[in-house]
Amino acid sequence: MNIIEEIRKFVKEECQKPTSKYGLEPFEYHFRPMVEWAKKLSDELGGDREVILIASWLHDIGSIIYGREDHHITGIKIARKKLAELDYPEKKIQLVEKCILNHRGSQDNQRESLEEQIVAEADAISNFDNVVGILKTALVYENKTEPEARQEVLNKLERKWKQLNLESSREMLRPRMEAVKILFG
Repeated sequence: MNIIEEIRKFVKEECQKPTSKYGLEPFEYHFRPMVEWAKKLSDELGGDREVILIASWLHDIGSIIYGREDHHITGIKIARKKLAELDYPEKKIQLVEKCILNHRGSQDNQRESLEEQIVAEADAISNFDNVVGILKTALVYENKTEPEARQEVLNKLERKWKQLNLESSREMLRPRMEAVKILFG
């Protein structure tokens, strides 16, 4: 059994359910790109690649199943249950949980492990790849007005910018951050 593939399938199935408010788009336009960034960062920096990729697939599962508010908390519960069903080692489940808990830029959590840092960094980077999705979420799913949605995009990407720890990430995303400020500021 390939645990990473099992988790990928689980996330895709949850996104495809009629109860998923966002549909398959987050799977295609956020989860997939984030996992690719996580692979690149893991190749560059190290860490437990399996834990990093599992946490990357599961980091927003709470949002898919229960909604965005406190999705880092609900995501931990979902991840624990699914990983326990797959007989994943307890020590690794705990590390996946820490990665999910500490991936959010809106929370002031300390990231202690390299795995937590990589998951948070990959999440932040991937948000700059999906500005349209962030705007759509604000307008369509959260029913915000256009000015509120513009502010939501700007605030979220500013949080993600502050969350970046690697100077190489900042340099790569600097032109995008400047464009976001111009377009949404």
